[in-house]
Amino acid sequence: MEYRKITDDFAVTGQITAEDIPTIKAAGYKSVISNRPDPEDGAVPHEGIEAAAKAAGLEFRYIPVVSGAITSEDVEKMADALDEMEGPIFAYCRSGARSTNLYMMAKQLRG
Repeated sequence: MEYRKITDDFAVTGQITAEDIPTIKAAGYKSVISNRPDPEDGAVPHEGIEAAAKAAGLEFRYIPVVSGAITSEDVEKMADALDEMEGPIFAYCRSGARSTNLYMMAKQLRG
């Protein structure tokens, strides 16, 4: 699994599986955010990933966002997650772009 560090406290990647959670934890991440809707073509349902994350002692938040249709509510939810979750945070979607865009918008919203 390859991922991109956006900052020291936030990284993104494309779709992950429950089997990726040990690698994410070993890399030092404390929380995982899913920005990929379960019904999206090719998505792995978030429940299994969430269960693996929680079993590994990581926080998990499901903030599904439709590609190309980010709403102000989505940005608020992401900003809340960034404020509330222990970092560093690891987020995923289909390619990592949606998670990156949400992160940037949330940071602009809250500074």
